[in-house]
Amino acid sequence: MITRHFKELPKAYMAYPKVIQGLIFKKQKGEKVLPQVEYVVDAYRVDVDHLKAYNEICGYKNNGYIPATYLAVISQSLQMHMMTSEAFPFALLGLVHIRNQVKQLRKIGVNETLTLSCKFGELKPHDKGLQFDFLTTAKVGNEVVMEGLTTYLARQKTDAQVAPKVKDDKVLDYAVQATWDVAENTGRRYAKSSGDYNLIHIHAFTAKAFGFKQAIAHGMWSKARALASLNLPDAYEADVYFKLPMYLPSEVEFLTAQDGKDQHVLIRNKKTKKPHVSGVIHTL
Repeated sequence: MITRHFKELPKAYMAYPKVIQGLIFKKQKGEKVLPQVEYVVDAYRVDVDHLKAYNEICGYKNNGYIPATYLAVISQSLQMHMMTSEAFPFALLGLVHIRNQVKQLRKIGVNETLTLSCKFGELKPHDKGLQFDFLTTAKVGNEVVMEGLTTYLARQKTDAQVAPKVKDDKVLDYAVQATWDVAENTGRRYAKSSGDYNLIHIHAFTAKAFGFKQAIAHGMWSKARALASLNLPDAYEADVYFKLPMYLPSEVEFLTAQDGKDQHVLIRNKKTKKPHVSGVIHTL
């Protein structure tokens, strides 16, 4: 495992020229292998103004603590540079974010100095291609305060036989907690805080170039908006799957269901009832 250290968080936009190059220079065919590398920001301090802007678009309160999803989002800058600077086997454009898990071990103060690290996880078969993980860790000294898992799907032809998921026969009693009018400019506003300027999120015109009828909301915005609406414990794990695209603008329903220590969440289209995000928050 190679470890690369950074004095500060690299800017996501610095990786974009290499993303564009990927449209011209295609990845070579052959066995797909993830680089054995870890990127580490040795002493990360939150930009309070940046955090406030993120909290505003997502619905979090400015209460002196850092949301776990914020650390997951800024780690995407490390992910971008890992995919463009290392021998990454997939084209970035076309990757689909299908799952995100964050585990907060305790509340994290805005004035704490963190060591933020990211490395590749497993590469596994998927019925629509291959999926792979990024593993993120945030520490204060030697204490782990947050862990994250981000899963992407690289679509491609595959003959892999993927075992079907075991269905959970438990019926959850979901209740609508709120209806949200998600504005057309949500993707652009969120991009300013997240650094994710993927063209499918920015405008209907650019989204259509990638096969979408309108711009779609960022999955991590949807997750953060859901968590910000809950009374979260100090230590928890939030695991969500991103389902169907949320077109912008859109009117959606936010629902929850309680199952012991687990609180299930669902974001669905108000009219069609089709799901955009589903997940569960587990108290640690």
